Amino acid sequence: MSDERLSTRCCVVGGGPCGLMLGFLLARAGVDVVVLEKHGDFLRDFRGDTIHPSTLELMGELGLLADFLKLPHQEAASIGAFFGNQEYAFADFTDLPTRCKFIAFMPQWDFLNFLADRGKRYPAFHLHMRTDAVDLVNENGRIRGVRATTPDGTLEVSADLTVACDGRHSTVRERAGLRARDLGAPMDVLWFRLHKRAGDVEETMGRFAAGHIVVLIDRGDYWQCAFVIPKGAFEETRRAGLPAFRQKVAQLVPPLADRVDELADWDQVKLLTVAVDRLNEWLRPGLLCIGDAAHAMSPIGGVGINLAVQDAVAAANILWQPLASGTLQEADLARVQKRRTFPTRVTQRIQLIIQNNVVGHVLGETQALRAPLLLRLMSRYAVLRRLPARFLGLGVRPEHVHMPERVPA
Repeated sequence: MSDERLSTRCCVVGGGPCGLMLGFLLARAGVDVVVLEKHGDFLRDFRGDTIHPSTLELMGELGLLADFLKLPHQEAASIGAFFGNQEYAFADFTDLPTRCKFIAFMPQWDFLNFLADRGKRYPAFHLHMRTDAVDLVNENGRIRGVRATTPDGTLEVSADLTVACDGRHSTVRERAGLRARDLGAPMDVLWFRLHKRAGDVEETMGRFAAGHIVVLIDRGDYWQCAFVIPKGAFEETRRAGLPAFRQKVAQLVPPLADRVDELADWDQVKLLTVAVDRLNEWLRPGLLCIGDAAHAMSPIGGVGINLAVQDAVAAANILWQPLASGTLQEADLARVQKRRTFPTRVTQRIQLIIQNNVVGHVLGETQALRAPLLLRLMSRYAVLRRLPARFLGLGVRPEHVHMPERVPA
């Protein structure tokens, strides 16, 4: 075991979409950056798969879109929902003012590997896998870096700026004494997969029935299934037994009824605890929280990844010059929070309205469901489907890349 020290302009903790995008953009602008990721790879199922048009637009601005779309993915130009046996159209992305007028469904590990590979082409980009940030370096009230553990010993990273991108259970946020405000969530999600077979309808949508919601995500050769349950109801679901759970899935998604027996034990069904929260303060001297470390999002709309990427772009736009020149001030960090607080609040507010008025209602219902009036109107009038498409596809205050590529790859 050995102790190692290194120094950098910016230390990014967390190798998710937010952290890798920020690291890539700063390195592209010539800013020395270290990204710490505690796992040895990016292969985890609890990562979102939706790459929205706003993120695809950023890839286009960076000149990466053509190569990015060569990765295996599925494209959805519209999204709908089933209430009972009736299908309703919900969002149509074909009129968005973007290069890509669709949502791309791509395993997040492919997205992260792509960003990591492109980042490594810049000499200022340094990715350390299997490196777990466990504490902060605090000097006279200012954060000067992090202490981390690695398979070979300990690592201390000295940095002008530390950015917490380590998710909703952020160690960095906790060590900094920042506390998130819990906004509430009425549901949790059971996550499992079923094989896709020839002849399956290629759809990615939600299915709603009294007391139950299932969302299907097409991952090419299998269906990633999200079975929504009331908050804290997992143990009750387990006690009812796996056969009963399989039966519910078959009833809700008749096209998959012939393969629910693939769920042989509960180890194949993973609990994803849903949380919606937000920091009031995103920063300390020398430290900034963005992405899920600053605001955990509901899975509704699958916008969490894209909001985190937007945070990263805004942070890079604002901070690259102060970092490069060594003139970073706390006011620069405050500018990032100020810019991203409004879209975060609006997005979470809309998610909470849907959670409380649609998801909570459906999960608590025992009688046959009728689709909400707004959904029925959207399904009937195509022009109305542009509104949810704009919210999902572009988000609130979409960001664009405003920094140079100072060191060509």
